[in-house]
Amino acid sequence: MKQDFKLQDIEEARLLFGDHDYNLKAIEKAFGVKVATREEVITITGSEKNLPKAVKVFEHLLEAIRQGKALRRHEVDYFIKRTNEDLRLEINPVYNDRIEIPSKKQFVYPKTKGQQSYVGAMREYDIVVAIGPAGTGKTYLAMAMAVSALKNNEVNRIILTRPALEAGEKLGFLPGDLYDKVTPYLRPLYDALYEMMEPEHIHRYIESGIIEVAPLGYMRGRTLNDSFIIMDEAQNATREQMKMFLTRLGFDSKVVITGDITQSDLPGINTSGLAHIKEVLKNIKGIKFAQLTGHDVVRHALVQQIIEAYEKASSRQNQP
Repeated sequence: MKQDFKLQDIEEARLLFGDHDYNLKAIEKAFGVKVATREEVITITGSEKNLPKAVKVFEHLLEAIRQGKALRRHEVDYFIKRTNEDLRLEINPVYNDRIEIPSKKQFVYPKTKGQQSYVGAMREYDIVVAIGPAGTGKTYLAMAMAVSALKNNEVNRIILTRPALEAGEKLGFLPGDLYDKVTPYLRPLYDALYEMMEPEHIHRYIESGIIEVAPLGYMRGRTLNDSFIIMDEAQNATREQMKMFLTRLGFDSKVVITGDITQSDLPGINTSGLAHIKEVLKNIKGIKFAQLTGHDVVRHALVQQIIEAYEKASSRQNQP
């Protein structure tokens, strides 16, 4: 079996095949197909089982390219993997739901159906709780939405926070002044922020208070109006801290809470505030819970396999 594709020009063919023909070689290897090119026509030849999968991947890549989105290698690998698992999956439309940011990248795109639902929830709800493993874009997409909201004058400031607790360490035992103590805990938020905005803008906004990055304890006693507020690593917030944080919500503000319940560093005697609100607040209509899974991981292929292996091991332990 074979199928032809007509491309618009040589440049489109170059983008379709990727650097050093990476996309082309990855598709041929994954599906056991052969791809031949002649001027602006490519011909894909393969089995009745695998040809439709290869065709779907090529169609997806072309759709992304024609929307101005050049896919990186890990994104191509992700789509190949998901298409190989289930040909019926509809992933192409996620590239239509772009988030505009004020950086050279210009746009951030949700890359999976789960991520697309998460972005949609942040557009619609004032409080969104995103739960899922590492690599699912929880913090990254929340940061993109916050920066976009600031750019479009939907909010006056961005507030980024996370519990200052990692692997049982306590701030009092760390060297340096308060800034030195808390900065390592907040570094992942800075990393995401620097991908969304130019450094000179970030520095100016932090100095003027338009962007605030602070430990969760600094939220106590405040009412946060006209703000986009992100709490990262929420699995390390206690029940009391979570209640305190949620009640900081002011007028014309949005709150996004992100975390992975399976990665809590809290002592065993404490119940994670993230796990607690999943049950306590699940029936409040104004709050949306976004559940992301290993299928939404868009990272190195080994990261996906590691997450899936842990999920399988956890499910086996929970079986009676």
